[in-house]
Amino acid sequence: MKFEMTENGFETETTFGKLQISANDEFGFRPYQLLVSSIAVCTGGVLRKILERKRMPANHIAIEVKEVKRNEEVANRVEKIHLHFVIDGEKIEDDKMEKILEVTEKNCSMFQSVKDSIHVVNTYEFV
Repeated sequence: MKFEMTENGFETETTFGKLQISANDEFGFRPYQLLVSSIAVCTGGVLRKILERKRMPANHIAIEVKEVKRNEEVANRVEKIHLHFVIDGEKIEDDKMEKILEVTEKNCSMFQSVKDSIHVVNTYEFV
């Protein structure tokens, strides 16, 4: 990837188009939003695969970012992210979800990349 400076931030060309990144919401994604998105979507994708392997496929998964705690005193560092998975699936067994989430965390590259610096909380509900 190559990032080029723009008037309001940076941008890169991806196979899906331009990605604009800025400290100002009006001009692109903020860097912390991309960080949180990467962790959320990676975790959701791994969760989906694990449920399929366990023969408990999800019809739909929505991921709600319930909280992003940042520390203004330390460069506005992201310290905590709370992800809440809303899962639709008839065959998913609630008593297996704790273990499934543990395996999900172990196999998500983005989670593993930040696990020692950002506290990530994963919760879920079924619909």
